Amino acid sequence: MSVISTRMGSAAASSSGKAAGSETFSDEVLIRRIAGGDQLAMRTLFCRHRVALYRWLLRLVRDETLAEDLLSDVFLDVWRQAASFEARSSVSTWLLAIARYKALSARRRRLDAELDETIASTVADTADDPEVVLQKKDRSELLRHSLERLSPEHGEVIDLVYYHGKSVKDAAEIIGISEATVKTRMFYARRKLADLVAPA
Repeated sequence: MSVISTRMGSAAASSSGKAAGSETFSDEVLIRRIAGGDQLAMRTLFCRHRVALYRWLLRLVRDETLAEDLLSDVFLDVWRQAASFEARSSVSTWLLAIARYKALSARRRRLDAELDETIASTVADTADDPEVVLQKKDRSELLRHSLERLSPEHGEVIDLVYYHGKSVKDAAEIIGISEATVKTRMFYARRKLADLVAPA
């Protein structure tokens, strides 16, 4: 994040009066302005989408520091590739697709690295014992925990559709699968969630 903040900070400070006007621009207008080198437009787009993208990345990589690094990478790509945006989908869909690609690449790199025995011994067992289940009285906490236990394929579909408000079509485009596959994954994910939440 420091790369974006540092680069954009001086532009924002010198153009604070223009910032309020930029807030009213659509994402598409901002992308066109970014393609022309407009740093204030870049900062506006970043502020508008950073939280949703960070949460999406965190859901995919489950590592706060890595998610922050990937968020910076996403917006650096936007800065470099804004001119190539063809508006075949919404800007938010384009951003989520870039973020997903970066998260999957990062996950593959981590899986390729050998797991140190010391680190492996510190990984907690995520399986709940009966005592822990009894302590989980808060339904929202139980649901969040249940979402984490879904497979990555099912979790990303639920995340996109329910938390990011994406349509089945948008989710299919972001993930790179058919709409029918998205619907199937949603069906099985909801069924799994129902099974996980039911004992509470």
